Amino acid sequence: MTSGNVTVVVTPVYEDAEACARLFKELAEQNLRNLRIVAVDDGSVKDPLDVGSIEAAGLQGEVIRLKRNVGHQRAIAIGLSYVAENVPDVKQVIVMDSDGEDLPSTIGMLLEELASDSVDVVVAERKRRVESFRFRAFYVLYKWLFRLLVGRNISFGNFMAMKSDALSRIKVMPELWIHVASCMLTSRLRIATCPLDRGPRYAGHSKMNFVGLALHGFKGLMVFAEDVLIRVGIACSLVASLTILAAAVAVVLKIIGFATPGWFSVALGILFMVFLQTGTLTLMTLMLTGVVRNASASPPDYSEFVKEIYSTSNAVNQIPYAKC
Repeated sequence: MTSGNVTVVVTPVYEDAEACARLFKELAEQNLRNLRIVAVDDGSVKDPLDVGSIEAAGLQGEVIRLKRNVGHQRAIAIGLSYVAENVPDVKQVIVMDSDGEDLPSTIGMLLEELASDSVDVVVAERKRRVESFRFRAFYVLYKWLFRLLVGRNISFGNFMAMKSDALSRIKVMPELWIHVASCMLTSRLRIATCPLDRGPRYAGHSKMNFVGLALHGFKGLMVFAEDVLIRVGIACSLVASLTILAAAVAVVLKIIGFATPGWFSVALGILFMVFLQTGTLTLMTLMLTGVVRNASASPPDYSEFVKEIYSTSNAVNQIPYAKC
């Protein structure tokens, strides 16, 4: 292979070997030059992924089998960390799901956008979805909530392409292990969007239920914990200030005789309780903001999660784990 000319596809897999095998075949049909697969088997028990699926498609690469299930965001982080440390000739990395919803036929469009010198990462922004109405409604609500609490828009998921310099940057970011899309937003990399359709699953059913989706969404907010806390603190301070103003108006009305019997004491009591709660919440958010700001988390060592790595016969740059 030519140095600095390898395209790596990183994909997390959990109990979905059949769909993943079809993905490899469709990737092979794209005629991507110097393509290498890094599939992260996220602790599958019933249907673990075999490296033979990569070989059967005529491709090269590795299957990284994890010691336990860590979730698809951490599985992606492990795959990207492995590529950053063990594929020195990587030119660009594509992150995609293994179930077929990220269409291999659209990779060329991502790479075309990535070719620009003013772009570090290209993310897929969905034009057409095949999900249920409940999922789409929740996603719209989540994007609105994210915009309100963080002050940024999030309209993409895991399907993206990045240059090697971008990979070197995000591999040292602990946010990558929490939420990949939010990590990209906070990385200050130059991000371009590419509108793409979402495809149907190759086989089986999604392992992600509604609770899992909600948890995934809140993890995206966790990356911007400091921003969220500051915005909540500002909102609480504003409410506390309004209660003081309302209490002053109530006192004036009482003095000039516009208050009905019992009204003044009830109104003042309610306003005092609101002020106490919002004031306390403001102090708590300020303290938590300081804790978040002073926290200096480091990204985990990805190798601690790896059970074994199986490589195809023509793969290069292997690390000393089990091979087949």
